[in-house]
Amino acid sequence: MSLLKEPDYGTPAKDGPANVSVEVDGIPVQVPEGTSVMRAAALSGIEIPKLCATDSLEAFGSCRLCLVEVEGKRGTPASCTTPVADGMKVSTQTPKVEKLRQDVMELYISDHPLDCLTCSANGDCELQDRAGEVGLRQVRYGQEAGENHLDLEKDTSNPYFDFNPSKCIVCSRCVRACDEVQGTFALTIEGRGFDSQVSAGGTDFMNSDCVSCGACVQACPTDSLMEKSVVDLGMPNRTVLTTCAYCGVGCSFKAELRGDEVVRMVPYKDGGANEGHSCVKGRFAFGYASHPDRVTSPMVRESNTDEWREVDWETAISHVAERMKDIQTRHGAGTIGGITSSRCTNEEVYAVQKMVRAAFGNNNVDTCARVCHSPTGYGLKQTFGESAGTQDFKSVAKSDVIMVIGANPTDAHPVFASRMKQRLREGAQLIVADPRRIDLVRSPHIEAAHHLQLNPGSNVAIVNAMGHVVVTEGLVDRSFVGDRCEDFDAWAEFIGGPENSPEVMEPITGVPADELRKAARLFATGGNAAIYYGLGVTEHSQGSTMVMGMANLAMATGNIGREGVGVNPLRGQNNVQGSCDMGSFPHELAGYRHVSDDAVREVFEDLWQRPILAEPGLRIPNMFDAAIDGTFRGLFVQGEDIAQSDPNIQHVTAALDSLELLVVQDLFINETAKYAHVFLPGTSFLEKDGTFTNAERRINRVRPVMKPQTGKDEWQIACDIAQAMGYDMAYDHPREIMAEIASVTPTFAGVSFEKLDKLGSVQWPCNDDAPEGTPVMHVDSFVRGKGKFVETPFVPTSERSTRRYPLILTTGRILSQYNVGAQTRRTNNVAWHTEDVLEIHPYDAEERGISDGDRVALTSRIGGTELRAVVSDRMPTGVVYTTFHHPETGANVVTTENSDWATNCPEYKVTAVQVSQLNPGGVPTAEHDAEPELVDT
Repeated sequence: MSLLKEPDYGTPAKDGPANVSVEVDGIPVQVPEGTSVMRAAALSGIEIPKLCATDSLEAFGSCRLCLVEVEGKRGTPASCTTPVADGMKVSTQTPKVEKLRQDVMELYISDHPLDCLTCSANGDCELQDRAGEVGLRQVRYGQEAGENHLDLEKDTSNPYFDFNPSKCIVCSRCVRACDEVQGTFALTIEGRGFDSQVSAGGTDFMNSDCVSCGACVQACPTDSLMEKSVVDLGMPNRTVLTTCAYCGVGCSFKAELRGDEVVRMVPYKDGGANEGHSCVKGRFAFGYASHPDRVTSPMVRESNTDEWREVDWETAISHVAERMKDIQTRHGAGTIGGITSSRCTNEEVYAVQKMVRAAFGNNNVDTCARVCHSPTGYGLKQTFGESAGTQDFKSVAKSDVIMVIGANPTDAHPVFASRMKQRLREGAQLIVADPRRIDLVRSPHIEAAHHLQLNPGSNVAIVNAMGHVVVTEGLVDRSFVGDRCEDFDAWAEFIGGPENSPEVMEPITGVPADELRKAARLFATGGNAAIYYGLGVTEHSQGSTMVMGMANLAMATGNIGREGVGVNPLRGQNNVQGSCDMGSFPHELAGYRHVSDDAVREVFEDLWQRPILAEPGLRIPNMFDAAIDGTFRGLFVQGEDIAQSDPNIQHVTAALDSLELLVVQDLFINETAKYAHVFLPGTSFLEKDGTFTNAERRINRVRPVMKPQTGKDEWQIACDIAQAMGYDMAYDHPREIMAEIASVTPTFAGVSFEKLDKLGSVQWPCNDDAPEGTPVMHVDSFVRGKGKFVETPFVPTSERSTRRYPLILTTGRILSQYNVGAQTRRTNNVAWHTEDVLEIHPYDAEERGISDGDRVALTSRIGGTELRAVVSDRMPTGVVYTTFHHPETGANVVTTENSDWATNCPEYKVTAVQVSQLNPGGVPTAEHDAEPELVDT
C-alpha cells in the first residue's frame, strides 16, 4: 500500500455512550461525555489545526493553534482542552480565529529554520502542514534580527535518532510521550519563557535515562527528533503492516519503505497488543535482516570440520532427504527428528512438525519453547484446562493489585511494562517476587508495596505460604470456589498445614514472614488481583508445580474470569505460544491434544494420509542423550541456536558432534551451525508471510516487506524435504497452511488470513462460539469445566550451594538485547550492551577481592566461563546474576542438567557457582579455586 497515515483525532477517546450532541461548523455529531471539542470536530470530518495535541496523549493546551469560537461563550478557547456540552455549537473557521492562528504560527516560524526543501521531514512535518493550513504568508519577526535558537547544537549521541533543538517548538509532546506512553520520565522542559528547551535530564540522550523506545520521535511534530535512517535514506513512500519478531508482546508495526528498502518501523496505533507504542528492539533493531553476515545460499559439507560449499536448493534438499532416509534404513525410523522454532511463524512451525510426523514417520519433534515455558502449558492445563494465559494485555488497566513474579517486564517485555506502569501510577498496588531488585521495585513515580526478595529455587514455598495465609485467615472467595472449582477441601487441608506457614517457610525463602503475610493479604483483599510471571517461575525443577500453585492462589481468591485479574505468562520469544499451539511437543498434536488419543490421531491421519504413532517421541534432552549413546543420528533444527541457549552446553555440543547429520535452518552461522553438515538459509520476519501468536493468545499477521533473500520461504523448505523423502506435502501459500491448522485445531477453527486482515488480530479460542476471539478466558466456567485445585508440595532443588560452589547463579535478560543476541548484536543495540556481565553483591565481591570491572572466573560443577564483574546491591548476598546474550561468554556453559519434573524445562535459574578473581594470565586465583567439595550448606 501507499504510505499509511493514521488519523489523529487530537485527544484520546472517552469511554461511554455517544449521548452528547454537538454541532461543529453546522455538522451535527454525537460523542461520549468528556470528549474534547477537537475530537468531536475530527469525528465530524473537520480537522482543527494543532501542534501540541495528538490522540495518544492527554490534552495540554499550549500551542494555541486550535482556538475555536463557541456560541454563547466569550473568547476563543483551545479546542483540545474544552470538553463538549450537549447542544454546543462550535465554529472552527471564523475571521477572528483565522487571524489568531496566523499570528500564532508566525511566532513559531520566526524562531524556526527556513530550510523546508532540504529538511529530512519535508513532506512529513506538522509545522509545515499547519503553516499552509492557516494561510501563513509572511513572517515579520526573528530570522535576521532578534534573539533566536537557530544555532543550538544538535545531539547525535543516540545511534538511532538525532535531536536538533534549533527545530524544537517546545510543544512538550516528546516530554509527555516519555511520561504518559513510556513511563520513563527521561525528558523535561528546562528554563522558562523564551529560554525553555527540551532536556534529557541535563545530559545527552545516550547518557540519559532514555530507553530509546521511540515514543518521543513519533510524537515530535517537526524535524527536531528524527530517525537517522530517514535522514540517510529519505522519507518513506509506502507501508506494509506486520508484526515484530522479538519478544512475546507481539507489537504491530508499519514497516515504512522507500522503494524496496525499509526506512523505519513505526508502531501501529491499531495494534491490539501495543496500541502505537514500541521498544528499542522493535522500533529500531531491524537492520540485522540485511546484515552482511546473512547466509542466503544453502551450504553442505561432509564433516563439521570441513569447509562449507555453496549449493543450489535442489542439491541441498536432495542431500538432506537422502541422508535422512539412509540413516533410517540403517538404524531405524526413530533415529531422526526435528526441533521447531519460537521465532518462526505458526505456518512454518506447523510445516516442520508435520514433516517430522508424516515424512520422518515418528513423533521426535520438540521445540525451543521447552526451555522456557513448557511448565506453563502443563500447569495451566491441569488446573484451568487450557495451556495459555487468561487475559489480554489491556486487562491490566483494570487491576488493583499486580503481582510480578520471576519476570522483569521493563527489560524483557517493555511495551507491556509501560501499560503496567500507567496503571501503577494511577494507584494500583504492586507485589514483586524476585531475588533481584528489578526496576519495577522502585522507579519514577512507582514503588512496590512489597518486594519479596526470595532465595532462588523457593518459588513454590512462597506461593504456598501465600495460599496458607489466604486459607487460615479466612480470605478465600467462598462463592467463587463453591460455584466454579473442585478439590478445594483437600487443597485447603494441605495448604493450611503448619509446614506451609510463612514462619516455617521463612528460612527457606529468606522472606520475613510478616512481610509475606502482608503481601498475601493485599493480594486477597486489594480488589482485582493479577499475576504476571516469566522464566523465573518456569525455569526451575518445580516450574510446573509453581504454575499450579499460582493457579490455586488465583482461584482461591476469585481472581479469574474477568478483566484485571488472571494468571498471565509473559512469553520470552515472539512465537513461543504459537510454536506450542502448533503441536511441537513430542506428546501433543496441534491444540495440545495427546498423541495417545485415538480420535485425535484419526483426524490427522485422515488429513495427512499417514499413520501417526500413539507413543510420544523424544524430547530435546532425550535426543541429546540418545545422540551420545548412538541411538539418535539425524536432527533438523529450525531457527534456534541450541548450542548457546540450552543448558549444560558441553553436553549439548557433545551430542551435536555425535550426529551423522545435523541440518540447521537459520539466518546466520550460529554456535549450533558450527556442528552442522547442512545449512539451509532462513528468512527474517521482514520476509515472512504468516502469523505469530503472542503471550495473550493474540494471532497477528506477519506480512512480507520484501521477497525472501534466499529465494525460498521456510515452510517451502519443510515441504520440499518431505516431498524428497516420498511424502506428498505441498501448499501454494501460507494461507492454505492456516486453513489446515483451523480444520484440525478447535481453538483455531475460526481463524483465517481473511479474518485477520479484516479484524487486525484475534485471540484464540476463535470458533463458532467466539467468532472474533476470546480476550478473557474462563469467564463463566473453566475450559475443563471446573477449576481444579492441585496440591503443590515444596521439594527443594537438588542444586544447592556447597563449600566449593557457595554462590547461586540466576540469569535474565536486558532491554537492548534479545535471547542469544543473534539479531540484536548485529544492530546498533550493541551500543548499550557490549558484553554479558556478572552482578555480584559488594559483600561477596569484597570477600573475593573483586572490584567493580574486574574480569572474573565463573565456575560450576559443569563448566566455567569468564565475565566482567559489576558490583551491585541489586542481588542479595550469596546470589549472582548474569545475562546470556553473547556467545563469547556462553553463560549456559555453567548451567546444569537439572530440569522441571513434568516437562524437562531446564533449571536455568538455580546453579551453584564460585566466582574467582582472575590473575593477569586469565587463570583463577588459587584461594577460591581449590576448595574441596564438602557437604551441602
